[in-house]
Amino acid sequence: MLMLTVLALLTWGLWTPDLPRAELESRYLEARSDERTVGPWHLHLRDSGPRQAPAVVFLHGFGASLQTWDAWSPGLMKTHRVIRFDLPGSGLSPPDPANDYTDARSLQLLLHVLDDLGLSRATLVGHSMGGRIAWTFAAQHPERTERLVLVAPDGFASEGFEYGKPPQVPAIMGWMRHVLPQFVLRMNLKSAYAQADFLSDALTTRYHELLLAPGARGAMLERLKQTVLQDPVPLLRQIKAPTLLVWGEADAIIPSSNARDYLLAIEGSRLFLSPGAGHLPHEEAAEVSLQAVVDFLR
Repeated sequence: MLMLTVLALLTWGLWTPDLPRAELESRYLEARSDERTVGPWHLHLRDSGPRQAPAVVFLHGFGASLQTWDAWSPGLMKTHRVIRFDLPGSGLSPPDPANDYTDARSLQLLLHVLDDLGLSRATLVGHSMGGRIAWTFAAQHPERTERLVLVAPDGFASEGFEYGKPPQVPAIMGWMRHVLPQFVLRMNLKSAYAQADFLSDALTTRYHELLLAPGARGAMLERLKQTVLQDPVPLLRQIKAPTLLVWGEADAIIPSSNARDYLLAIEGSRLFLSPGAGHLPHEEAAEVSLQAVVDFLR
């Protein structure tokens, strides 16, 4: 009984309810026009830069949002139409209405976005999970893919994953729906950055608040449970789009040594290693990594 009482008190003290959507919109929604219905989805989507310029579509990683591209977007807007959006259940995009977070559903979503924006082709830029979506799309829809930029992409099985099987998600992670204090999130975010002082209070707060959007934590858990990796090599070998890999040399989440597998599988691909950066070089080493992307697109 004493143990149960202590557990109840701890849970009550760490209870983390959702934040009201109106409150989040006041902080992270720049314009009402950034709310867009695309097929069955309601998305938070920003469409910037000259409309007739070549298009670049950004895909963020697991647990992130379109703000992760804040440092890259202004530089690319000078020469490109820049589209970035929150995947369903991330940032300000509500959860998927069908509760479907498979890669196949994400590919359908990307096709709908391109069609809705009147884009026959686009350059895809994807980070981590978003990188997996981007390279899978490039392999299956070469006619819609101009170029490909993969930032520390996911795709090869790591610890806890087997090809053809969903991961074993610890039951305790289910508590995250109700208990997610900021200091716990900060501890988890630290491993994504090589420079300890880069993870500022403001950056941590942004990640934390957007994870407290209504339905976001449940959607994130469902996305993880529904992730079924397949051997990526056969698909990677089908990619014909010019491809640039961008990796932080000190990536502790998906090691930069994984780049070799992509270089071997994607014909003509090239690699830019960002020294001193971790899993998010587009945040942590924005200037130098952006220059590599600008040179590649040029």
